[in-house]
Amino acid sequence: MMKKTLFFILKSLGIMLTAIVVFLVIVFTVNIICNQLEKEKIEPYGQLVPVDGKNMNVLIQGKGKETIVLLPGYGTGAPGIDFKPLVEQLTPFYKVVVIEPFGYGLSDVTEKERTVENIVAEIHECLQKLNIDRYTLMGHSIAGIYGLEYVNKYEKEVRAFVGIDSSFPTQGGTDDEFPTEAYKLIKNSGFNRLLMKLNPDQLVAPKVDDETREQIRIISLKNAMNPNIISEGENLKNNFKSAENFKFPKNLPVIFFLQKNNTEVEGWTPKHEEQIKDSVHGKVVELEGGHYLHHTQSKEIVKDFRSFMEEVKLKKTPPL
Repeated sequence: MMKKTLFFILKSLGIMLTAIVVFLVIVFTVNIICNQLEKEKIEPYGQLVPVDGKNMNVLIQGKGKETIVLLPGYGTGAPGIDFKPLVEQLTPFYKVVVIEPFGYGLSDVTEKERTVENIVAEIHECLQKLNIDRYTLMGHSIAGIYGLEYVNKYEKEVRAFVGIDSSFPTQGGTDDEFPTEAYKLIKNSGFNRLLMKLNPDQLVAPKVDDETREQIRIISLKNAMNPNIISEGENLKNNFKSAENFKFPKNLPVIFFLQKNNTEVEGWTPKHEEQIKDSVHGKVVELEGGHYLHHTQSKEIVKDFRSFMEEVKLKKTPPL
């Protein structure tokens, strides 16, 4: 009786183990096949700009006299599409340039480490190649860190800085060890695709038509945890630490659009207010919504930004 029971248990475990292995092989194989098939489905947008021996994808729309340069948050799959609601609100007034850094959107993957110095230098080179030398820098999330170093290095070129729920240097959570191997395993095993299939709502995307959403999904899966995204994650701690050495130039107009009542990051609004305490032209605007405010509050962002810049012009204009 004991032998039969033991045999039954071992047989059951063997069947379960075999089933798990078969399941993992199927998930892995389906992911490889889908990756190949989806490459053909990507619809190009923007233009490729040669930067440091690679190609950086840039979307340019609008014909305004003044230029807005948009920078994405960390890990945004397809910035050129992610910024769509904001671009649509900006283009009636400005020339809008959406930069897709290496590893993002349709840009190449570079071998260079994703330090703040390299990222900033590459963005600047891209704008130089496009003969864009005067602009407002508008960035989401992690762009608050890269933008801080950028405006100090290229202060004469930047007209203003706009942060969309942007990060600040002493923000908590950046000291945590980046789970490189875990992320690689999730991507390479195909589980990232499986999880998105099981829960489509986890795809971070603005309100767009089904075809555009599908493009975001395909490009996001393509770029998820690629070598540049991994490297950027591993450099988060050092990049935030590096930004502590910089402050926004006193005379540079700076406006932050922040999600109201942020309970996830301690001191979210006060820390941003502290960043502009010495600014001649500084403002914090709190808006209802989540971290991706440009998905839901683009109209308000553009309206308030234009009003802010009009106020700056009036202050700069000497009285008659």
